[in-house]
Amino acid sequence: MSDAVAVTAAGLRFAYGDREALRDVAFAVRRGTVHGFLGPNGSGKSTLFKLLSTLVPLQQGSVTMLGLDLARQAAAIRARIGVVFQSPAVDKKLTVRENLRYGGLLLGLSGRDLGARIDQMLAAASLADRARDRVEELSGGLRRRVEIAKCMLARPDLVLLDEASTGLDPAARRDMWTLLKSQPGLTVLFTTHLMDEAAEADQLLLLDDGAIVAAGRPKDLMREVGGQVLDIEAPDADALAREIEQAFGSAGAVVDGALRIEGERVHELVPKVMERFGDRVQRLQLGHPSLQDVFLKKTGKRFVTTAPEPAPKKGRRRRS
Repeated sequence: MSDAVAVTAAGLRFAYGDREALRDVAFAVRRGTVHGFLGPNGSGKSTLFKLLSTLVPLQQGSVTMLGLDLARQAAAIRARIGVVFQSPAVDKKLTVRENLRYGGLLLGLSGRDLGARIDQMLAAASLADRARDRVEELSGGLRRRVEIAKCMLARPDLVLLDEASTGLDPAARRDMWTLLKSQPGLTVLFTTHLMDEAAEADQLLLLDDGAIVAAGRPKDLMREVGGQVLDIEAPDADALAREIEQAFGSAGAVVDGALRIEGERVHELVPKVMERFGDRVQRLQLGHPSLQDVFLKKTGKRFVTTAPEPAPKKGRRRRS
């Protein structure tokens, strides 16, 4: 494997009994880049995360991480990666510094080296002024920064994040990514069901039903869809689609009960449609293609997240 490549995977298949969670998945990740895995619930991204983080063994296929074979050298890989799970992995009753200290002790660090690394990560995560605060007093965004700071104590070459920003507001999500991208040469792999977060990736893999449906830079994937997208909701979308094509020569497709028209000059249709069919239009939306549009074009269905993000737990007021 080239020194420029951090991870390669080929022919990955994984099944839970009769259900196939991954189907012939293959990809490569360059060192020092951010690589995202985007998919709805049940797409296979969580299974892929478990494989890459060495939580479950390979069934079929091969993975090389940091020059090491995942099937034969999982222990060596674990020593060089950091993992941030969706569920919190910090002790709420301990202070920020105490969480980092005990995390460092578990890594085999001690003495001045541990103290120096803690100070370094507190500064990098902008947590130095919160070092003595108990984690239970912090907001969700600050707690996530504590987890990432703890993860980075070992100075990993590669970090894996599983839906790490779930439940965070946009500002907290930006802070999390600012911290990760500030680490020189760090390779980041992350799973997400959030479209705006997926756009953080240098390279993106779209998964559906265990298979890859698209791969590339987010901007390139969106550019493939076309110039503009017009969505029209109407109670008789199929009939409206036929009439619009007959009247204006613009063909569209009905997806989930809504008419969808793509093209470079679709905006010119808006006044025409509203003048002639306005009384039948319930909602009309014009925009540039998004990753949602990419998923729709590749799979023929809308990107739907069936499980809502968990609501913040009630309790003591957190300090923001």
